[in-house]
Amino acid sequence: MKFLDGKWEKKECSFEELLSDHILNQQACVAGAIHSIRNMGEIAFVILRKKEGLFQTVLEEGKANVSVRDLKEAMTVRVTGTVSQEERAPQGRELLISNLEVLSSPAEPLPLAIDKWKLNTSLEAKLNFRSISLRNLQERAKFRIQEGLTRAFRDYLYEQGFTEIHTPKIGSRGAEGGANMFKLSYFHKPAVLAQSPQFYKQMMVGVFDRVFETGPVFRAEKHNTKRHLNEYTSLDFEMGYIDCFQEIMAMETGYLQYAMELLKKDYAKELEMLKVQLPDVSRIPQVRFDEAKQLVSEKYKRQIRNPFDLEPEEEALIGRYFKEEYDADFVFVTHYPSKKRPFYAMDDPEGTRYTLSFDLLFHGLEITTGGQRIHDYQALCDKLAARGMETEGMEEYLDTFKHGMPPHGGLGIGLERLTMQLLGEDNVRETCLFPRDMNRLEP
Repeated sequence: MKFLDGKWEKKECSFEELLSDHILNQQACVAGAIHSIRNMGEIAFVILRKKEGLFQTVLEEGKANVSVRDLKEAMTVRVTGTVSQEERAPQGRELLISNLEVLSSPAEPLPLAIDKWKLNTSLEAKLNFRSISLRNLQERAKFRIQEGLTRAFRDYLYEQGFTEIHTPKIGSRGAEGGANMFKLSYFHKPAVLAQSPQFYKQMMVGVFDRVFETGPVFRAEKHNTKRHLNEYTSLDFEMGYIDCFQEIMAMETGYLQYAMELLKKDYAKELEMLKVQLPDVSRIPQVRFDEAKQLVSEKYKRQIRNPFDLEPEEEALIGRYFKEEYDADFVFVTHYPSKKRPFYAMDDPEGTRYTLSFDLLFHGLEITTGGQRIHDYQALCDKLAARGMETEGMEEYLDTFKHGMPPHGGLGIGLERLTMQLLGEDNVRETCLFPRDMNRLEP
């Protein structure tokens, strides 16, 4: 009988081994996909794509078990040969092939020229052939950087004493209310897809004090803009025993500082590939909602149309103002009007027209919404009654407050928007692996 001990000896060398000095002029084995073939006649350069990047192999006619005519782009292969130094190769190393084993062969030619440095095709084509377009190194690098943002979120919050939770995505009602919910039948009962994990993460503050979650949220908004998706990934946290809502903003600032350092350290190759200049997060200014509106109205001669919310053009102007005046890439806009915030947002005791809430703008685009929540049971009930809202479907949520909750607050960060702004992309679909919008359910 055989037993597994968690160890498995691989035939292939890792990238780290291929780039080490001890393997020079030695035999090695490499597996990967054929990214491109440059046939020079007697010699051919067969470039392999691996998760770490490209590696150059060399096929000389008559010195291996295959001919270049037998090879196709997108084949997956395992090659064996001698490693040598070659400064002109992608990693400064190359492997002279003595044996090549075909692991799989494509049935059709690639629909996109993924071996080009920049994928010169439309966004629609990239999305239609998403699993192929992402094989392009630059396209792939976007999501390596997105991984870094998510990894930093987890690592930083673990360090700050948060517990990671996983909440249901099917519920009896939405946390935000309104009509922007995807409705479905759940065993003949009405249900909705979660707009956010809001209710659950608040409830769990009473259990763990500090919680976070990364997961999908769903909004049935009939938008067809470059900044909206109907399913996106939200980075959420909620923290208890706070003294003021600025603590939440400070925690997000700490996360962003941690994330930028992690990207510098572990994702430098991707940053360089995409020519990304990381933003300054050493100090982030904050400004009240009403003051921000007034500042941009005066400086850019723009009439204030909506006193209760920021229009996209106003967000862009606020971002421009703080970049011009303070060289700030981010700005917290605080004290949003109560009329435009959910019922659980705590009103400002100094003026109940406003709430102890905020948005974080990054280069003029909202990437975060957060604030302090109402933690008193009676205050919650009074707010619901004042808004004429029904409590059906919220009984368990309200019961949590009936039995005592600490002062708390939290936020949600739109991962795709954060990535889009960091990379300087123009459309949020560029930074979503498989976007879902009004017109797209595939792939």
